[in-house]
Amino acid sequence: MAVNENTVILKRWREMEREFETHLRLERGFSTNTVAAYLSDLGHLERYAVEHGVSPESITAGDIENLLAQLNRLDIAATTQSRFVSAFRSFYRMLILDDTIKENPAEFVILPKRPQHLPDVLTNDDVDAIQSTFDRSTVDGERNYVIVEVLYGCGLRVSELVTLKLADIYEQEECLRVIGKGDKERWVPINSRALALLMTYIHNVRSCQTVRHGEEKYIFISRLGRHLSRNFVFMFLRDAVTKAGIEKHVSPHSLRHSFATELVNGGADLRAVQEMLGHAKIATTEIYTHLTPQYLRDTIATYHPHYRIN
Repeated sequence: MAVNENTVILKRWREMEREFETHLRLERGFSTNTVAAYLSDLGHLERYAVEHGVSPESITAGDIENLLAQLNRLDIAATTQSRFVSAFRSFYRMLILDDTIKENPAEFVILPKRPQHLPDVLTNDDVDAIQSTFDRSTVDGERNYVIVEVLYGCGLRVSELVTLKLADIYEQEECLRVIGKGDKERWVPINSRALALLMTYIHNVRSCQTVRHGEEKYIFISRLGRHLSRNFVFMFLRDAVTKAGIEKHVSPHSLRHSFATELVNGGADLRAVQEMLGHAKIATTEIYTHLTPQYLRDTIATYHPHYRIN
């Protein structure tokens, strides 16, 4: 392909990407980070198309499948490829709305199968072992102890935990007001042990810390007086797991995962668990019903008439 032609096609892609950015910001109201992620994902298709001399309007399902085949050879994860295709679909839906094209070439592309990698489940003994590594006579140690208790006792996402505010605690009702994905608000019960530890931390530890201006509303504060980052929680938990001698792969999400597993395997209603976890779809919550063969056996034994025959 001639250099001139290559330049024309690249210019056309960049024009359409600017339109896509405007569409995502103004018409769909996406955040800056989400818009950046969509554009980054679309960039994979742009690079493939420019290399092969294909304009945005001329892309076919075959082109997208060829790109996915290339990504497979590069060992790009199936989940990442699925995300790319979702961005491609959104881009071409915009072009359809603008009457630029008639059909969405990404609409019927078969997505790579997503492997179901579930975190290891932590037992109560595991959680106790993790918490025992913290020196509770120190500010950091007591804070970290309480964080693990709240993550495990309430099933919060780590991003939800680090943005919890003092005003989000409803002590009398034993509930936390949590702002989850998409700024959706939900109410999560907090057990009496976790609540007592949380309030003691606030009154006896946090109240003695110097908090920077603008950070006063947050519950969990660092030595520098700022609210914690997600990465900080990942790091201190990883270190605690190592000290506790636990060989499972553990992250903050493992505590949320274990919270849900305990509830479902204990017989909790899936809809209630869905509400507490803040899942938009019940299908997301249903993964917890597939964790143990015993859970499935117990379910069949309870509800299938032949299993009740001696």
